[in-house]
Amino acid sequence: MKLSDLKNKKIAILGFGIENSALVEFLLSKKINCDITICDNRNKKELGDRLTVKTQNLASLRWRLGKNYDKNLKDFDIVFRVAGYPLFSSEIKKAVKSGTIISSPTRLFFDICPSKIIGVTGTNGKGTTSSIIYHILKKSGKGAYLGGNIGNPMFGFLGKLKKNDWAVLELSSFQLEDLDKSPRIAVITNFTQDHLAPANPVNPNYHKSMKDYWDAKMNIVKWQKRGDAAIINSKIARFKDLKIQRLKDLGEVVYFAKSDLSSKLAGEHNKENIAAAVEVARLVGVKKDVIEKAVKSFKSLEHRLELVGKIKIPPTPLIKGVGRFVKYYNDTFATTPEPAITALNSFKAPVVLIAGGADKGSDFKELAKVIKKTVKYVILLNGKATPRLKKEILKAGFFGKNIKVAYNMKEAVGIAKKNAVAGDIVLLSPACASFGMFNNYKERGRMFKDEVSKQENTKTIK
Repeated sequence: MKLSDLKNKKIAILGFGIENSALVEFLLSKKINCDITICDNRNKKELGDRLTVKTQNLASLRWRLGKNYDKNLKDFDIVFRVAGYPLFSSEIKKAVKSGTIISSPTRLFFDICPSKIIGVTGTNGKGTTSSIIYHILKKSGKGAYLGGNIGNPMFGFLGKLKKNDWAVLELSSFQLEDLDKSPRIAVITNFTQDHLAPANPVNPNYHKSMKDYWDAKMNIVKWQKRGDAAIINSKIARFKDLKIQRLKDLGEVVYFAKSDLSSKLAGEHNKENIAAAVEVARLVGVKKDVIEKAVKSFKSLEHRLELVGKIKIPPTPLIKGVGRFVKYYNDTFATTPEPAITALNSFKAPVVLIAGGADKGSDFKELAKVIKKTVKYVILLNGKATPRLKKEILKAGFFGKNIKVAYNMKEAVGIAKKNAVAGDIVLLSPACASFGMFNNYKERGRMFKDEVSKQENTKTIK
C-alpha cells in the first residue's frame, strides 16, 4: 500500500492505541485528503490527549466511541486495526467480505519504510534484544531508530529515516500476524506458550491456539527474500529443518546460544539476548571491539529484571559474608510463568517473591516447582489467577505459613521487607497479568519502585 492509495478513502482507526494515534498524527501531517474516523470502546476522557500535533484541525476527525465502536466496519474503505484486535472477529470478517481492506500501522510501515528493517520477536526477550541491537548500532555511528511494541511508535520516526538507516523494531505476534512482508534481518529470541487468553478487557488480544500463535510469529521470516537473514535461538528445535531449506532457497540462517561478553545484565537468559544482538551487529558490519564496549555499557530496560533499590540492613553479628543489603528487582514485565521462572533462576541468593494477579490462563505447575527450590517467602497480589497459583505452590510442597496475600503494592512491599534479611533478593515477577489491581504492567512496576524508594535506609538505583 502507498500513501497515495489513502487519498479520498474512508478510513477507520480501530483502537486508538500508541501506534494508531501516531499513524493518525502522521497522516494529518502529510495532509492526505481522506476521511478518518477514530473507533474505540473508550470515551474521549479515557483516551486522553493522544494527538500531540497542535497545528492540525482535529475537528476534521470523526469519532465512534463506546459500546458499538467496532460495528459496521464494512462502511469503510480501509481499517487500520490496533495490534491485538482479533482478525477472526465477526466484524472483521463482514468487512473483508464486503471489500474493506484490513491493515495495521505495522503493515503500512513495512510498505512505505525507506530504510532497512531489523525485526525482533519472541515470547520473551524481544524488548531487551532489540534495545541492545539499537544501542550497538548507535555506538558504532550508524543511523538507527528503535520502535514498535517496545512503546516507541514507528510512525513517530518514519519521517526521519534515510535509505541507509536501520529501523530496529520489537514486533509482537499481533503486529506480525497479518504481515505480508518480512524484515531484512529477522530475530527470534524464543518461543513458549502465551497469548491464549485475553490479557486485558480493553484490548482482547489473544490467539485461538498455539498453532495460530506460532504461525503469527513465523511471518517474521516467512516473506524474507534472497539476501535476507534469520537469526534464531538454537533452543527452538522446530527450526532444524528450516535451515536447509532457507540456505538453499533464500537467505542466511544463523543460530545463537549464549554470549560470554561482559555486561551489566543479570541472568542466563540475557546472555542469549546479547548473543542474538551480537549476531545482528556482525551481519550489519559493526567491529568486534565496538560490539564489546557497547554490550558492556548497556543497562537493563525498565520493568525487566531491573535493579531498583538496595535497603541497608543494620549490622549484626549474625550476618557474615552475605553483604549488608537487600536488593529489590522490578520484573513486572513477566506476565506469564516462563519469564518469572527465568527471573528466579537468575539468582543464587534466597528470594522473597511478589507474584500473582489477573488470569491469562497459564499453567503454574513448573513455576511452583521453581518457587519451591528458590523462594523463601511468597507474597501474592490479589487477583483471579492468585488462588490457582497458590494451590500449585502448596502442591509443590511450599510451606503455607510462608505465603501471604497482599491487596495493594504498599502492603506487598511492607511484607517483603519484614521477611527479607541481608543478602536476600526481593523480586516482583508476577507471572500474571496486571489488570484489576493495576491499569497495566507498567503501573504495577512504577508502584513497586515508588514503594521501595519510600523504605527506610534505601539506596535507589538510577
